[in-house]
Amino acid sequence: MKTIDFSYFIERYNAGEMNEAETTWFLKELDNNEKLRKEVDLRKKTDMVLKTHDVIQLRNKLTEIERIRAAEKPVKTPVKSMSLRYAAIIAGLMIVGGITLYNGRSMTNDEILDRFYKSYEVTSPSRSQQAILNSDYSTAIEYYNIHDYRNAALYFSKVVDSDPRYMESTMLNGVSNFEVRNYPDAESSFIKVIDNNDNLFLEDSQWYLALCYLRTNEQEKAFNQLNAINKSESIYKRDAKKIMKKMK
Repeated sequence: MKTIDFSYFIERYNAGEMNEAETTWFLKELDNNEKLRKEVDLRKKTDMVLKTHDVIQLRNKLTEIERIRAAEKPVKTPVKSMSLRYAAIIAGLMIVGGITLYNGRSMTNDEILDRFYKSYEVTSPSRSQQAILNSDYSTAIEYYNIHDYRNAALYFSKVVDSDPRYMESTMLNGVSNFEVRNYPDAESSFIKVIDNNDNLFLEDSQWYLALCYLRTNEQEKAFNQLNAINKSESIYKRDAKKIMKKMK
């Protein structure tokens, strides 16, 4: 059996560049492959250390200056020279420690959303599909994909009014309203999809509802929603767990 080279996928996963299908596949691989999990964690730590590269370079330059000065004046000011060296080392350690503390500390809701929120991606229907689909839905998708979320919400709501069973439009109506900070309508849309409980957009709606609660500072509701996601097999399970650890 051919062995998979995960290097490419690890880089895409850590950079948040995977699409939904790739993420689902990769998370399953992580669940069943301890060696792969360790490699992913190692790459993350390596990326963190590389962020201190400039500090390390500075430390090395200062050390070299100290070495040259010590060679030129071997008897004078040894304490000062050693102090300079240790000051550079301590500066580097403080920055590395600062990064570690930052990653371990709790975050504000705005910081969490900046890090974890991504708009749901949809594709525009083809011309043949447009001939079949509701014209309001096609218009809504076009507005959505150019990030005109206000008009997208307007047309998605028309689709939902004409057919309340259309859960994709209901969910996208929620995302569109979230983007324009109309959180009550966003929450209402996500809850409708969740209450339906028999559609392909259930996990997405659960995730965006949790983020909606974070945006409106409803901490208890947000935590409970994230906890439910964490206990499920949702594709958002890992991110939900990370957010719960970061919440104040």
